[in-house]
Amino acid sequence: MITSQKNKLNITWLGHSAFQLVTSNGKIVLLDPWLDNPEAPREIKDTISADIILVSHGHSDHLGNTIEIAKRTQAKVICIFEIYLFLQSKGISSAIGMNKGGTMDVDGIKITMTDAKHSSTIEDGAKILCGGEAAGFVVEFENGFKIYYAGDTSVFSDMKIIGELYTPDIAFLPIGDLYTMGPKEAAYACTLINPKFIIGMHYGTFPVLSGTPEALKKLLSPALRMKVMELEVGKSVGV
Repeated sequence: MITSQKNKLNITWLGHSAFQLVTSNGKIVLLDPWLDNPEAPREIKDTISADIILVSHGHSDHLGNTIEIAKRTQAKVICIFEIYLFLQSKGISSAIGMNKGGTMDVDGIKITMTDAKHSSTIEDGAKILCGGEAAGFVVEFENGFKIYYAGDTSVFSDMKIIGELYTPDIAFLPIGDLYTMGPKEAAYACTLINPKFIIGMHYGTFPVLSGTPEALKKLLSPALRMKVMELEVGKSVGV
């Protein structure tokens, strides 16, 4: 999945809300790596590389394969403090806990944790554990290129602050509906954030996640509609 570094950022959608990002300096960042999702390329969880893993919340379709990937690659796992405690208990010494509003520098990449409106629990066998609160991330890469990864969330007015304060180049927004924003809410979120590019996620994995990029575009102004990037699973796109 690793591609040429001539772009500001290379993005590979791995299905659901999982992405591989390759920076201009060759750092590999995974977002919510649930690689057992039905759309993910086969066997990728056993071969994918990572320097940094960002986990937005504890649900199994986002925490996903973090533990096995981190054990194999020694990637640094950035997450809210309660998930950090869970990962530490599972032997992931490379986990780093933080909380909303904070920023850390990891190998030249600035990671800020933002709010998200969603629940968060962790399934540990038959036990259901507290996963703290759901979160999103603003990530500024070594070359200054920035993304906002919203995680699972509804629309909320502070997205306008995120847009104004961090001016992300790309907004990754859930559009599937039922468990997160649907196209209507995501379209409004786009007006609050006003990024240069928009990527929909958390859709199409199962029939109940019925939102689509096409439905999103129909609800956007012409100027915002042109910013929507429709990704194909497993195919790298450079920006």
